Amino acid sequence: MTSTLDAVTRELGFDYFALIHRADLRLPSPGIIHLDTYPPGWAERFIRDELYIDDPVLHAAARTALGFAWADVPQMIKLSSAAKHRLAEAGHAGLGAGFTVPSNIPGERRGSCSFAVRPGLELPKQTLLAAQLVGLFAFEAARRAIGAGGPARWLPRLSPRQRECIILAGQGKADNVIAQLLGLSENTVTNYLAAARERYGVASRVQLVICALYDGEIGFTELIAR
Repeated sequence: MTSTLDAVTRELGFDYFALIHRADLRLPSPGIIHLDTYPPGWAERFIRDELYIDDPVLHAAARTALGFAWADVPQMIKLSSAAKHRLAEAGHAGLGAGFTVPSNIPGERRGSCSFAVRPGLELPKQTLLAAQLVGLFAFEAARRAIGAGGPARWLPRLSPRQRECIILAGQGKADNVIAQLLGLSENTVTNYLAAARERYGVASRVQLVICALYDGEIGFTELIAR
């Protein structure tokens, strides 16, 4: 896969690529994606010194589902002096402008596919849309290669009322409080949550909230009580 992606990378007008999970890359591990053609000195240091733990590009990738240029990272996240130094170091090591395509799949490690050119060169703007598509397909192909991209599982269907109850339960509210907020009886709320747990085959409220988050039935921002 490395040689194929390397050929596509050059066809897109880039010099390097990195397809990685945000995880401990020091030792090969089942289920961890790590392929790259970065300059050897930088690639070795990136792993040896565990730079991936606090890499500003990977932090920015966690904030979006769209590809972004590395030059835009300061507008996406607040950069510490160490992070600024890290970006400068990458340039000195042979990496110029870059473009990263995030892969943020619920329940899995965050990952990304990055493309970069040599210092002094500009990003090939005419191929950035193609790079976005290639990055997405490359990461999905890698996921399937490690056994993470199996057939879709059956997803329980929640009623609107069940969803509302799960969100409020995820905010830490008891059944009687949820009942008051929704204008229902406490017994009705208890039954809604019990039925939702049964659909997911779980025993606790915590497991129910986690499952609903994993399936995209509810979002993290909805769990923040306003």
